[in-house]
Amino acid sequence: MTVEYRLEGVVLPRRLADVLRPELASLATEIVEEIRAKIPAYAGPLDGPYGKSIRAGVQHATSLFIEQIANPETSVQKCYEVHHKLGQNEMREGRSLDDLQAAYRVGARVSWRRMMRVGKRNGLSSTVMSQLADAVFAYMDKLASVALDGYLEAKATSAGALETWRRRLLGMILQTPPAPVAAIGELAQLIGWTVPEKASPVAVQALPGTGHNQRKPTLDNDVLADLDGIEPRLLVPGEVTDGRLARIRAALPQCRISVGPSVRLDAVTHALRWARKALTLAQHGVIADGLVIRCEEHLSTVLVHSDDRLLATLRERLLAPLHGLTVKQRERMLETLRAWLDTQASVPDMAGQLGVHPQTVRYRMRQLELSLGDLLHDPRQRFELELVLRAAPAGRPPKRRPTTDVVLPSPRDRR
Repeated sequence: MTVEYRLEGVVLPRRLADVLRPELASLATEIVEEIRAKIPAYAGPLDGPYGKSIRAGVQHATSLFIEQIANPETSVQKCYEVHHKLGQNEMREGRSLDDLQAAYRVGARVSWRRMMRVGKRNGLSSTVMSQLADAVFAYMDKLASVALDGYLEAKATSAGALETWRRRLLGMILQTPPAPVAAIGELAQLIGWTVPEKASPVAVQALPGTGHNQRKPTLDNDVLADLDGIEPRLLVPGEVTDGRLARIRAALPQCRISVGPSVRLDAVTHALRWARKALTLAQHGVIADGLVIRCEEHLSTVLVHSDDRLLATLRERLLAPLHGLTVKQRERMLETLRAWLDTQASVPDMAGQLGVHPQTVRYRMRQLELSLGDLLHDPRQRFELELVLRAAPAGRPPKRRPTTDVVLPSPRDRR
């Protein structure tokens, strides 16, 4: 009974192994010489350990192909290890990925050319030859893929290249639409980065006059960083603890940083956008947290400013009745409105917050009633008014000593 072996989905009769085995030694030599002749990067002498690894790779490849036909139980592990290491060596020797892939294509062509001659000489049918062709090219594609993995692994872990791959991983995590989870996982595994369930983005902004001409910062190994772009950023696995924040601050002494909330990896892009917005608000004095901002403490402020044009339109509509006042009068009315909202309209508390006499508070509120009317008592409009006032730059004028330079209250106010 004829026993057959399925190689890469192609059925091959085992007797082919006996026909092809005598060709092994000369075929390996022919493949190596053809590679050197066709690809300039391999034209030099193949002496020493590197040349031996090339020849060993070709010999393992041709031998394994035939042994797999003869014995389905033949292990491919050793051959794969050889070609994985071959890919690593190619990168370290400075050859390009194109050269490596071209070498495998040359090997496939030379192998098929030889087998056509052998097949003709041994009277193999066209059906068997067609199946053999499919098997040869599929097999060489597989070995090329194994070598590619080795090449990329060596590139990812080589001096200077690791940082590039880490930046690429960060870019994949932050890209829109999100990169496939499998792609992120593969690159993370390649560079030895453990993919976390949650992560915290950190937006970075160089202080005026410092630019980016700083020493290369020393960050924790698990922190992904891209500090050379227009919008520098970091990605920290999990929560940013106080200790972690102190180390980041020490590494970036000439920068303002904004720590975004810890979120799932597929939401990091949004969290970074919020952190970046918090930086902008701090730059304009809306957030007054100095050089370190925890965005999570200012999410409502970031939300209010998520559409500045809409906010300006709302402010213009609500505060239009105050436009006829002088700048000083308008500021006084707005700080009174803030106090009114803060204290839930308690006159004594408003007076204490503003540093004025209670009668002054009542006078100002009468003026506001005349200007804003029902706006103060309509729940929806009062909510919109509070949004507008909360969006103003943080901080209020300093408290003043109680003053009496106001219009005398009416008898009704004295009750």
